Amino acid sequence: MENIKKFQELLRELFQFDCADLDFGIYRIMNYKRDVIEQFIQETLPKAIAHELEQGALAGQSQAAKALETARKKVLEALGDDALSANGVLNEQYHPTKAGKEYLAALEKAKSAKGFDALEATIYNHLYTFFNRYYQDGDFISKRRYSKRERFAIPYNGEEVMLYWANHDQYYIKTGEYFTDYTWKASNGVTVHFKLIAADIEQNNVKGDKRFFLPQLSEITWDDPAKSLTIPFEIRPLNGQEAITYGGKNQQEAIIAKAVENISKQRPVKSAPLALAALDAEKRRNKEGESITALTHHLRYYIRGNTSDFFIHKDLKGFLARELDFYLKNEVLNLDEMDAAGIDLSEGWFQMMRLIKKVGSHIIEFLAQIEEFQKLLWEKRKFVTETFYCITMCNIPEAFYNEVAACEAQWEEWKMLLRIDEEEASLYTNGKGKKDRRIEFLKTHPTLVLDTRHFAPDPSTGSGQSFTDRLLASFDDLEEATDGLLVNSENWQALNLLADKYREQVNCIHIDPPSLLSKLGDKNKRMLSPDLLYWF
Repeated sequence: MENIKKFQELLRELFQFDCADLDFGIYRIMNYKRDVIEQFIQETLPKAIAHELEQGALAGQSQAAKALETARKKVLEALGDDALSANGVLNEQYHPTKAGKEYLAALEKAKSAKGFDALEATIYNHLYTFFNRYYQDGDFISKRRYSKRERFAIPYNGEEVMLYWANHDQYYIKTGEYFTDYTWKASNGVTVHFKLIAADIEQNNVKGDKRFFLPQLSEITWDDPAKSLTIPFEIRPLNGQEAITYGGKNQQEAIIAKAVENISKQRPVKSAPLALAALDAEKRRNKEGESITALTHHLRYYIRGNTSDFFIHKDLKGFLARELDFYLKNEVLNLDEMDAAGIDLSEGWFQMMRLIKKVGSHIIEFLAQIEEFQKLLWEKRKFVTETFYCITMCNIPEAFYNEVAACEAQWEEWKMLLRIDEEEASLYTNGKGKKDRRIEFLKTHPTLVLDTRHFAPDPSTGSGQSFTDRLLASFDDLEEATDGLLVNSENWQALNLLADKYREQVNCIHIDPPSLLSKLGDKNKRMLSPDLLYWF
């Protein structure tokens, strides 16, 4: 029973049962299938394995082992406790007896055979070992196991030079800049919101002080009619005093422990028995049997979900199916043990392999559906949310100068970046108004760069078109005039957006392999036909 429970717990982890409280995105889809998966784990799987063990050669092994146990009991009853040694060897003087002959016959028949419980334990142990070796911290790790002596094997097709990385067949998803709020509902009807009110994050992947999630205790609110508790959070580096308070190791865990202690002491929570009961209710027990409160559980889950990067496998079904075949041949089919057991038991080995493959393949189908759905969401083309142009004044017709002169946001940016003073009077501007002085300034400074983000998207004239639309329409060939492109996007989406337009036109690439190169996909790698790759 212990082997069954151990494997069932692993399956619940693989199928993300800890996410049952979440009701958005893929978790909403998972919640629809959760009952089906739970029934498979709890009822269908054990019954299917038990039924298979009662069929064919494995049933024969179970019966032989059972018959041996019956014969052993008869020997002990008829001949006494000294008839058998501790390891089951019959004393020679009892060989001619009836009970002794029956025992020796049963022993020969059951040689290397396993009983029902032992066979069941073997199957569950193999299934647990296989799925556990490829799953780690919420991700499936694409490391092909080879043997006990040589742990991992790298796929190699005879290339002279091969660039290989552990997650070459996975998408790397960075979550560190996509912070979200989090909501969970307690059994007593209270809704708890973790709301992010400020985030001081690293910009452009520039490494700095480590950031932590810190609750803002003074801003906790309780809405009694709605039975809703809101706990605000900030993400930022620790200040000097906080660094001392939370120590030098496992600081986020220390912050969580302190938050659990202090949140319940705040007036909005203390004065609301329902809120206090929701936070202090037991959510689960850890491996040591210690009680974990709902607040502790959800704090850990919320913070981990916003700070842990993860992977999506591009072909989880194909990978696990290939690895299962390899595992069966390399670790289940033990030729030395088969040879020692004899030909009579060989059929049982193959029946066990078929059973493990059948159950394993069924689980792989379930897992692949989840992973494929996540992949579908990730690969779905995203919308371009904003597009702006930076254009030097020498390329802008003078008909637009009046509107440029009236755009205060653009002039403020120029003053801040370039320290210009368009108000200064000169021989050409003396006696003129502010607008006229600005127009003269634009004419005498043709290299000023205008940013269209400062101009309202709605039409400012009766033409029905915005300033940006009319300005871009004034170019005979906008594509030819555009000599630079800057894309602020997730890498995979940006590369796929640009792939067709710049296919086989790239002469030099500055890239960070393998993480960025792995995102592109085989069909678009033809775009990257550079004469020079510069890696950093």
